[in-house]
Amino acid sequence: MGSDKLRVYGEAELKDGRLLMGLSGWMDGAEVSTGTIKVLIDKLHAQRIAEIDHQGFYVYNFPGAMEVASLLRPHCKIHKGIIREFEFPDNAFFAAENENLVLFAGKEPNMNWADYGDCLFALCEQLHIKSVYFIGSVAGLVPHTRDPMLFCSVSDAQMKPRFESYGMKFSDYEGPASIITYLTTVAKEHNVEMASIVATIPAYVQGANPKCIVAATRRMAGMLGIHVDLDDLQASADEFEKKLTEIVQEQPELAENVVKLEQDYDNEIFSEMGDLKHWLHQKGIRLD
Repeated sequence: MGSDKLRVYGEAELKDGRLLMGLSGWMDGAEVSTGTIKVLIDKLHAQRIAEIDHQGFYVYNFPGAMEVASLLRPHCKIHKGIIREFEFPDNAFFAAENENLVLFAGKEPNMNWADYGDCLFALCEQLHIKSVYFIGSVAGLVPHTRDPMLFCSVSDAQMKPRFESYGMKFSDYEGPASIITYLTTVAKEHNVEMASIVATIPAYVQGANPKCIVAATRRMAGMLGIHVDLDDLQASADEFEKKLTEIVQEQPELAENVVKLEQDYDNEIFSEMGDLKHWLHQKGIRLD
């Protein structure tokens, strides 16, 4: 059983608790997945109560080009010849008891998905958590001047009306799977309901996107019925959007495509954006 990798060193009193998780890796575009969790941990003053041991879940030495291999290796910091930091992947649970919520921040495992899932569901059983939510993000045909669209998949069809009431669209996808899809598939076996919620983010914006992080955090907080003050982060997000718009205006071809994207976004017509998708691919930005 993989649950022997679970280390619990704190307590949390929950009643039909909720768990919201974010993972670095495949579905953490613009750092929306990990960024949302970090914001909520900070805003809710959540306390670290448990972790999943990293051993057996990750590949550190991968053959091939340095650009690829470096993505898998542990992080270190060396200053003037002295090793100051050496960090293996951290997978930690934080409790916000007043909100009846546990937050999980981790890194998508390379191996042993079933064992990793056993750890997560073992904590759910121990803390009487009945609902698990994942927030993630992928590149999509979304302009930087608009909030990301949210799509979801659920572990039980009976959950769909509730998520329709949240304004969610339901995912249609076939292709390589993530561990979140696996966890959603087996959630019912552990007497837990699970929803995977994925934000579509601007494909032409690289790096962390404060606007998308704030938007995702606000939507998740509303869905979970919790209050967080995001005014400070919203100010930073607005400034980010302003600067990005200035950069876009300096590139007429991109600016023209963004205008088209805004029009289709506002009209919810996403199937006719083939020209923009082709243009993004020409620039080396893929959506698949």
